Amino acid sequence: MEVNRSTYYKHFHSKPAPRTEENQHIASLILRIYSVHNKRLGAYKIHYLLQRDHGIHISIGRVYRLMKTLQLPKMSTDKPKHKAANSDCGPCNNHLQQDFQQKAPNLVWASDITYLKAGGKWYYLCIIMDLFSQKIIAWQLSGKADVELAAATFQKAYWKRNAPYGLMFHSDRESQNTALSFRQLLDSHHVVQSFSKKGYPFDNAVCECFFKHLKREETNWRNYHTLQELYTSVFEYIEGYYYTRRPHSSLGLLTPNERERLYWEQH
Repeated sequence: MEVNRSTYYKHFHSKPAPRTEENQHIASLILRIYSVHNKRLGAYKIHYLLQRDHGIHISIGRVYRLMKTLQLPKMSTDKPKHKAANSDCGPCNNHLQQDFQQKAPNLVWASDITYLKAGGKWYYLCIIMDLFSQKIIAWQLSGKADVELAAATFQKAYWKRNAPYGLMFHSDRESQNTALSFRQLLDSHHVVQSFSKKGYPFDNAVCECFFKHLKREETNWRNYHTLQELYTSVFEYIEGYYYTRRPHSSLGLLTPNERERLYWEQH
């Protein structure tokens, strides 16, 4: 091939350049972080963890390029072909007005329902989130997206948080949230109900964002054969990862548990 002999041996036996060795070291750390977090993190959060845990200060662009060379898998997506019906039962005022930054826990809770598949069937996940810390304080899985699911999830959150007073509850205008029985339940606990504008998901963006992370980081790249498998996966993600280990950009890269702990230490 008319290659000089010294060039040939230099190619196979010479020591890699310092930059190449550094990239190899960082790439191995990226792969370790990616694996420890169960393939859930993107370049931004891996960039933060490289700085926090390993003292490596490089650009996000370099982290992204190294991740690209590792050919890490992308998540698949799957969506149901139907949506829950809307209902206009009584006034549906938006008291929250996208004020997602709350100053203390138990001032505003937000709720939403999404679809997850197991064994070829769609199930419904209802969550209630405290907007102060973005902690999922209650969640329930059911075969039906009905008022019983919404009520059971709210009751679970309400007693778990020791029956807070002066609470606002924000949700979409789905039929389970506008049902008379659910409104009466909230009224009995002196809870102010707030609704997103019809067909406007930005009014409940924090819950929508959580569902995006849940699906991208956990459920979209798993196949569940039973409801129990789905329940275990959601439990491990929420209880074991989301609010105990996952850094949140909107919380200054704190976890929800760290956010609440800092608040109670200062008060």
